[in-house]
Amino acid sequence: MDTTAALIFIIAAFSLGLIIIMQRNNIPANLRRGLAIAAIAFVAFAFFLIVYSLTTMGS
Repeated sequence: MDTTAALIFIIAAFSLGLIIIMQRNNIPANLRRGLAIAAIAFVAFAFFLIVYSLTTMGS
C-alpha cells in the first residue's frame, strides 16, 4: 500500500493545528471556532491513520 497520501495528510493536519495555535490572536473571532473544530477533526483522523498504519505494518 502506498502511504504517500496519508503521510502528506498527517503532516498537513499537524501543521494546520500548530499554525492555528500559534496565530490564534490574529484569527477573526467568527472564524476561530470553526477552524478549531476542523483542526481537531483533522488531527484526530491523522492520529487514527498513524495508529492504523502501525497496526497493519506487518501484514
